[in-house]
Amino acid sequence: MARIAGVELPKEKKVLFALPYIYGLGRTLSKKVLVQTKVNPDTRVKDLTEEEVNRLQKVVDAMMVEGDLRRNVTQNIKRLEEIGTYRGLRHRRGLPSRGQRTRSNARTKRGKRMTVGAIKKEILAKQQTAEKAKPVASPANGGKK
Repeated sequence: MARIAGVELPKEKKVLFALPYIYGLGRTLSKKVLVQTKVNPDTRVKDLTEEEVNRLQKVVDAMMVEGDLRRNVTQNIKRLEEIGTYRGLRHRRGLPSRGQRTRSNARTKRGKRMTVGAIKKEILAKQQTAEKAKPVASPANGGKK
């Protein structure tokens, strides 16, 4: 059972594909780590020896991954928001900050579509019936409803 940088790696996967489970390690960086530690990328995590796990642990510990990296990213975003940069404003508003178009697309950042300004026929009919049911003020009852 390999636990590197506080993450349990899946036992049945090859080491090359298991290391990206660590936040901050992608496939490319995973390859570089395996070359540096001289671990065969085709070995399964369950077949790693203690020595290989220790070598991997040392190299990954030297990198900024998991909690440190997440903290660093959030601090960078907060800094951008505080100094009032364009990117910071886009982050604050929940819009794309790297120049993507927003007229169409950008659904992952903006969320589900919400219609603005148009009223459905059923809602409009309910509003009209509610208005008809209201008592009308007349001079006979002193202007009261």
